Amino acid sequence: MLGAAAALALPAGASPRELLVVGAHFARVYERANGEFSGMAVEIIRAIAGELGQPVYFELYPWARAQSMVAQGQADILVGPYKSPERLDSFSFSERPFYQDQMVFFSRSNAPFAWDGSYASLRSKRIVIINGWAYGDEFNAARKDLSVSVTNSVESALTMLAHGRVELFASNVRNTEPVIPLLALEGKVLPVGRTISLQRGYFAFPKRPEYEVMRARFDRAFNAYVDSGELRKLGKRLNVQVP
Repeated sequence: MLGAAAALALPAGASPRELLVVGAHFARVYERANGEFSGMAVEIIRAIAGELGQPVYFELYPWARAQSMVAQGQADILVGPYKSPERLDSFSFSERPFYQDQMVFFSRSNAPFAWDGSYASLRSKRIVIINGWAYGDEFNAARKDLSVSVTNSVESALTMLAHGRVELFASNVRNTEPVIPLLALEGKVLPVGRTISLQRGYFAFPKRPEYEVMRARFDRAFNAYVDSGELRKLGKRLNVQVP
């Protein structure tokens, strides 16, 4: 399916080695259970690398650390970041995204909130967000006028919301829905209808000249994968939205 010209390549001049792929737990995109990695990103990278004989291995880290490792060239591929101005300074992104998320607010069902899309209406609300996540330019511009706290996991944020420590949790539907039943919060927390933003997730690489060959060849391989229809089939099977 993918020609040799699309081969994943190591940085120019490097001897053959495994590529280190890193990311945080993203439901249905990048997961590890019983030591085995699965999810959309894992299947894409294995399909490309396997056909081309390029060895890869996967590791799971807290999101901030995974980003730092790739920014510093300690890892080769970062799974799933949304684009933001800050990240464009630190990473080279794949040409095309491989999934997309709806960013929404979650509220308690016994304290529903009908958001009209106006950030002025949020100024009296306590909001929790996830450390290192991108929520879009409009949210970022409004944030200085909002009461925003930061936590490191969806589980922690949902617990804060359920216990009344905040009134709204800004998150994406894909990562949040699987955690709600694990915390026995079915029917107790609900998404607010209006979308904060639509964010697309990419693969990212160290923003260093020696990685440009690898990124360009990765793009050719991934573009062929997308154009063949395999990405759409994978998204349907794993219940992940694709662009």
